[in-house]
Amino acid sequence: MTQLTAARAGTVTAEMEAVARAEGRDPGWLAAEIAAGRVVIPFNRARTFTPVGIGNGLTTKVNANIGTSPLRSCMEEELEKLKAAVEAGADAVMDLSTGGDLEAIRREVIKHSPVMVGTVPIYQVSAECAEKEGGNILQMTADQFFNVVEKHAVSGVDFITVHCGVTRSVVDLVDTNARVGGVVSRGGAMLAAWIREHGEENPLYAQFDRLLEICLEHDMTLSLGDGLRPGAIADAGDGPQVAELVVLGELARRSRDAGVQVMIEGPGHVPLNKVAAQVQMEKDLCDGAPFYVLGPLTTDISPGYDHISSAIGGAVAAMAGADFLCYVTPAEHLRLPDASDVREGVIGARIAAHSGDIAKGIPGADQRDLAMSK
Repeated sequence: MTQLTAARAGTVTAEMEAVARAEGRDPGWLAAEIAAGRVVIPFNRARTFTPVGIGNGLTTKVNANIGTSPLRSCMEEELEKLKAAVEAGADAVMDLSTGGDLEAIRREVIKHSPVMVGTVPIYQVSAECAEKEGGNILQMTADQFFNVVEKHAVSGVDFITVHCGVTRSVVDLVDTNARVGGVVSRGGAMLAAWIREHGEENPLYAQFDRLLEICLEHDMTLSLGDGLRPGAIADAGDGPQVAELVVLGELARRSRDAGVQVMIEGPGHVPLNKVAAQVQMEKDLCDGAPFYVLGPLTTDISPGYDHISSAIGGAVAAMAGADFLCYVTPAEHLRLPDASDVREGVIGARIAAHSGDIAKGIPGADQRDLAMSK
């Protein structure tokens, strides 16, 4: 039984009770929101930690990305970044490692994390393909991908980002629409290249039921990735982005029908005057599913200070109804972040999330502000 199937059966789980207490909400109300797909509790059955809810009527949560690269891989540094993120108040971390012993890194992050953990399985698939001489993501097979997803689920990952909405028809739109920023999502770019090379449908879309079976078994939440998020403010709301979001709405409904918890990922680079509309579009097309946004960054010219433009966009997004903010650090677009960057990024995102909570009237959100003022 997943949190979603339990809620639909009228059962209030221990995790729902804990989230309701933390949020000052009635457990029955929370169960009803989960049953409707407007709230998720990412909580893999293999793990033990304090559960957190994401979605309608709850405080806006913050995620911190950590991870290695092929050029720099150090377990101690990753655990240092994990510690910095948690101490600064992150509600989740994502291990986005692409270099080193990926199995060992993920295992240690999960072991030491007192918060929910997310991953992007296609990064490991790409690394495995690259291990073969002359190999790259174009050699990926569907079985290989789903085997990696299974490994992540068994190891205790609470939510995974999967770019299922990068379909053949959406990739065709990218190829016929002039984009300033192109495809900036790493996972989205990998799948678009695979589709162009093979002329076949994205296996994550074509075999979506296989993904649902794995998630259902482990109660691993799906985070449907925005492979075509705008990487330039000029691309915000363009045809490929909207077409992908329509597909994600369809897949979100299929997920809920199967009993799998699901949230939707969003942009990206968005000018300030379009942020609220982007949030509303996701809520409309995806039936109120929790919205997980990167930033959004409100300008393209802030490298080195992207945590500031991200906090500006994040506050407006949270006020408009975004539920989960993925932090951006001063290192965004430049290099891997260190522990100091992680701390700066989390604090910026937490200020944005809290500002949004006050604006949208989350019960009790302004009490610490009142105490500080007094």
